[in-house]
Amino acid sequence: MSLADLEKRMQAFEDLEAIKKLHQKYISLMDNILYDKVPDLFTDDATVEIRQHGVKRGKKEINDVYQMIKGFYKGGVARHIGHMCVEPDINVNGNNAKGTWLIYFFDSIPKQSWVQGINDCEYRKVNGKWLISKLKFTRTLASDPALFP
Repeated sequence: MSLADLEKRMQAFEDLEAIKKLHQKYISLMDNILYDKVPDLFTDDATVEIRQHGVKRGKKEINDVYQMIKGFYKGGVARHIGHMCVEPDINVNGNNAKGTWLIYFFDSIPKQSWVQGINDCEYRKVNGKWLISKLKFTRTLASDPALFP
């Protein structure tokens, strides 16, 4: 194996790890109700589709939908939610990547409940930094039928 081949493989591993860390940061911001920082993780032309809220395009619309979601957690409810993202399946192709994550959302107010879903994502490296260029969350299962889909 040539040095160029090793460098290419190493870059692929570094890109994969950077994408995982990016998505973990997204989940952490969600858990801590830091929705004001969420748009910074997206490209300027990104799209977000979260359940019945439709497709949002660009950082302004993305910010608007996350601010709306933030409104659900006023009054300390944020202390009673949590997200878990597992089973990443990420494919890097140069400065672009696609990935899926299995997501679990846990809530204990007003009652204990959970939701399972899939984050289908696309990522793009912009000026050497990985960002989310597309995120679609689809619920696949829930503890309460009223929460699904």
